[in-house]
Amino acid sequence: MPQEGKFFELFNAHAEQIVLGSEALVTLLSVLNDSDEQAAIQCELIDKAENRADTITHETMRQLHKSFITPLDREEIHQLITSLDDILDLIQDVAHTVTLYNVKHITPEVVRLSEICRQCCERVLTAVSLLPSMNNGAEILKICFEIDQLESAADHEMRGAISRLFREEPDVRELIKFKAIYELLETVTDRCEDVANIIEGIVLENS
Repeated sequence: MPQEGKFFELFNAHAEQIVLGSEALVTLLSVLNDSDEQAAIQCELIDKAENRADTITHETMRQLHKSFITPLDREEIHQLITSLDDILDLIQDVAHTVTLYNVKHITPEVVRLSEICRQCCERVLTAVSLLPSMNNGAEILKICFEIDQLESAADHEMRGAISRLFREEPDVRELIKFKAIYELLETVTDRCEDVANIIEGIVLENS
């Protein structure tokens, strides 16, 4: 493939920030019950990862406009970097929502959903890192399938969590808070699936 522009390096650098953000989110949710200070540290880590990712996105767009030859279709490059950015934006939304809603206890469903998000993000990074060579096509497609499976698991977890919330939570304010958090976490996996679909399309077109 032509290598004008460091697009694959930029994709990989962005996906690394996504993983850092997802790990900080898992940690944030695990320390909410114990320490406001530790929670603030994890929120700051997520914000920094999102800022770095934004810089990478802008650099990708700059290179896209100045490059005469690109290793992938221009629209695919645009879609991929934009979809990667959406993942981290949503991770940041979860962290800010938890903080703004002053959530002080976390349900088991939130923990499980955040862990599924992290697993999805790790697979996004793996798939992106393999993208420079279409010799990795079969392995990339396998990872994309795993992301699809994790998204389905998150959807199932979210529906069960919301159902239990409406059955068992007497405080309407708490119900509203957790419903929003469940839905945001599940949407993170939706955006990971969007990335997987884009990558799958790239592999199928170029192999």
